[in-house]
Amino acid sequence: MVLEKLRKYLDSNHIKYVVLSHSLAYSAQEVAATVHIPGKEIAKTVLVNVNGKMVMTVLPASYNINFNRLMIALGGGDVFLAPESELLDIFPDCELGAMPPFGNLYNMEVFVAKSLAEDEEISFNAGSHTEIIKMDYKDFAQMVEPKEISFTNRFDKKTNPHHAAA
Repeated sequence: MVLEKLRKYLDSNHIKYVVLSHSLAYSAQEVAATVHIPGKEIAKTVLVNVNGKMVMTVLPASYNINFNRLMIALGGGDVFLAPESELLDIFPDCELGAMPPFGNLYNMEVFVAKSLAEDEEISFNAGSHTEIIKMDYKDFAQMVEPKEISFTNRFDKKTNPHHAAA
């Protein structure tokens, strides 16, 4: 699986990280609760189609994508959530919805929410729904070279009870 690929990649670049195993959890918010890390510090990876090109967005578990803000930040055009059927082809080594935020390993541009980039550490799914990797954000940024932009809203159950996974 992708965890071994990530370990080799991080080890070969002398990056310090921790792998945490946890009980089965599908949403980033569930993962955060399971591993006792605030939702703002768990990154979720959401693929978005931008003018016919697939890009990776990375945002805190406790936030949602504001597609209007994302479209403006990316210069306009068509911006929409990638269909799940396409994710299986792009990430054959990952469980659906557990893609790590290393778009560079998949020849994909990565956009990180500024709210996530403010944290010292980043934790994210390691290709499965039972393992996460925790590492310094500065090391992640050095390895992935994401573009940091503002494109999120903080999730609020009171104002948005039927939120999307993004």
